[in-house]
Amino acid sequence: MAPTATKRAARPARERSPDRLATGMRAFFRIMDAWGVDNDAARILLGRPSRATFFLWKKGQVRGAPHDTLQRISYVLGIYKALQLLFPSPAQADAWVKKENDLLGGQTALARMCAGDVTDLAAVRALLDAARGGGA
Repeated sequence: MAPTATKRAARPARERSPDRLATGMRAFFRIMDAWGVDNDAARILLGRPSRATFFLWKKGQVRGAPHDTLQRISYVLGIYKALQLLFPSPAQADAWVKKENDLLGGQTALARMCAGDVTDLAAVRALLDAARGGGA
């Protein structure tokens, strides 16, 4: 019974390892560049960390992040991947987030994602997953 408990205790540490977190942050900031997202919007997408923390993360100085931020990064990565699969060119995929969308009430996906709640990111991801045929 003790080895199982040890494995369970080790899993969260592995999922939140500094290397994985730093890699996720780097990917997040590359996506923000590809989408042409400014720092204010990027901060919102990350869950509104302090400006100091945000700029440390942007410089690659990542020591930790709240679970909510990790979820947000995961959604952004999933949205980016779904767009790359749905569109024939990376430029079209990247431009989609700033185009008005009837399925989002006429707003852009970026505006919806920047509404501030993690559920807004989830809604955009669900829309894209449905467009891809429901696959994740």
